[in-house]
Amino acid sequence: MWESENENRNGGFGRDRHGNPDSLKTDGFERRGQSWYVSSEIASDVLVRVGDANFHLHKGPLLARSGKMNRVMYESSSSSRDTDSSIVELDGLPGGPESFELAAKFCYGVAVDLTASNISGLRCAAEYLEMTEDLEEGNLIFKTEAFLSYVVLSSWRDSIVVLKSCESLSPWAENLQIVRRCSESIAWKACASPRSIWWAYTGRTDSPRPGRGGSKGTSPGQSQAPPDWWFEDASVLRVDHFVRVVTAIRAKGTRLDLIGAAIVHYASKWLQEDLAKEESTSTQIKEQRMVIESLISIIPLQKDCVSCSFLLRLLKLASMLKVAPALVAELEKRVGTQLEQASVSDLLVPTHSKSDTMYDVDLMQRLVEHFLAQEQTQSSSPGRDTRGEKARGHETPRARTDDGRADAKMRVARLLDCYLTEVSRDRNLSPTKFQLLAESLPESSRSCDDGLYRAVDSYLKAHPRLTEHERKELCRVVDCRKLSADACTHASQNERLPLRVVVQVLFSEQVKISNAFANSSLKDEAGDVRRRQPVASSTGKQLLEETPQSFQEGWAAAKKDIDTLKFELESAKAKYLELQNDMDALQTQFDKTTPPKPIKSSSSSSSSAWSSGWKKLSKMAKIGETSGMGEQVHVGKGEQVRKGPRRWRNSIS
Repeated sequence: MWESENENRNGGFGRDRHGNPDSLKTDGFERRGQSWYVSSEIASDVLVRVGDANFHLHKGPLLARSGKMNRVMYESSSSSRDTDSSIVELDGLPGGPESFELAAKFCYGVAVDLTASNISGLRCAAEYLEMTEDLEEGNLIFKTEAFLSYVVLSSWRDSIVVLKSCESLSPWAENLQIVRRCSESIAWKACASPRSIWWAYTGRTDSPRPGRGGSKGTSPGQSQAPPDWWFEDASVLRVDHFVRVVTAIRAKGTRLDLIGAAIVHYASKWLQEDLAKEESTSTQIKEQRMVIESLISIIPLQKDCVSCSFLLRLLKLASMLKVAPALVAELEKRVGTQLEQASVSDLLVPTHSKSDTMYDVDLMQRLVEHFLAQEQTQSSSPGRDTRGEKARGHETPRARTDDGRADAKMRVARLLDCYLTEVSRDRNLSPTKFQLLAESLPESSRSCDDGLYRAVDSYLKAHPRLTEHERKELCRVVDCRKLSADACTHASQNERLPLRVVVQVLFSEQVKISNAFANSSLKDEAGDVRRRQPVASSTGKQLLEETPQSFQEGWAAAKKDIDTLKFELESAKAKYLELQNDMDALQTQFDKTTPPKPIKSSSSSSSSAWSSGWKKLSKMAKIGETSGMGEQVHVGKGEQVRKGPRRWRNSIS
């Protein structure tokens, strides 16, 4: 409890503007219906009307502490003779009759209890009544400001209560910075370490710590507070104040996933998913629309900070309540970035446009486009070369990202196929719109078209009046080569499919069977080769398995011929060396047996004959050497030239 400094020091007297005791004594206020009376021996001389309440007061205490009352009474007394100066209208006073009652008691020196519930209204009323320090030291503005700063803002619970009470005090609470200061106080406490939390919060089951007043304490042996301990308390605030608190908490570096969880918790308390326009008032619809728009504006841009299911819930309500188109477009983009996390039930958004379809198929088309745009942006982003790391067997972040994108595309493809199966039963869904949605994903997104075939078959079953051309165009979205054996069996017996499609299915199945037999034969032949060459390297084995049998036989014959040619060449070289050794031996023996003779002219003929014979022998040796190379040989001058056949003798060793 806090009491005014003007509390009765002289038997209940207040003080005038000069600090002298008033002559008015009062024991308090008495209420009779909608009227308040001062318990005093002196009759009241002014009637103050605040809303539906009437206050019968005295001018002296009011003029001593309120600049507003001074000005109003002066203006009313000097404006016109017909105006009754004893009646004052204060319809615009913030806080209403409750706050004015407390302000009037303060003027009379009656003890006033300041609490978190009434402080904001009383602070705004004091500002409205201009109860400043110029009129009296320690006036109501000073007292309420001190209570806000030193009592309210230091308490978690009081800050929440005061911020909640500010909802009906706009714009006064905003202009006086009460909302900002309370939001900052709540944000600082919400960002505190859970280990240091000693104040109470909603949902706490432990007993209060002794000496802390119960509302602020916890037991000494309490367990650590969970990270989401402040969600429930913050969710009691109006959405605009909740946005202020969350914005302040986020500015202090709180984890974005925690911010997203707080938004989801708030939405679960304030959003009515079964809201129907015909059953709700315009005020309720307006409030729900404001909540959705406010929550969309504060959802962090980081992916996965909120679930895709929650975003689709917001999208359904936004579509139903006609939320601003810019916010809806932003929400659709957010859903598209994490479309792979959605479920079919979440994507079945009822249409609220002029379209006759049961579900908003155009919305699904836009979501897929946003997903593909994000995938294209991520794939085109620059990245370092990771081929060296891949060669060493290390999985790089870029490689993991590529694998994640491929998995996301496959999940979206399966999701889209299931969605098409659900909406295919709608009789008002045109085949063109169905086909465009089915072809919205690239062919590489699907490794198997069974789900897409199931959706097409369901559409044909629900729309038996389609023309032959429409059925053919619709079946073009299915790749027969990607159908499983069971799907091919079903398609070959499906009377709803065009005959051309059935033929394509049968032909595709026949090609698969032929390829299977061919692959089996190649594997058997490769196995025989591996058994014949057990010491071949792994690379040779792999090449041998991929080489046709006819080519393998031709290569074996060519290799045999090459080996024969190599052997013949080596034999010719050996014979030449033997012949050359024999000639060297004959020359040595001849030199030893023949004595030196004097040089005569007649000896030139014999020498010439010997040298002629030696040259002939040398040429014959050369013939043996060069005949293996297939060259032309000249035996001697005047002799017949023999041209031998050109045989391939080049060594490939």
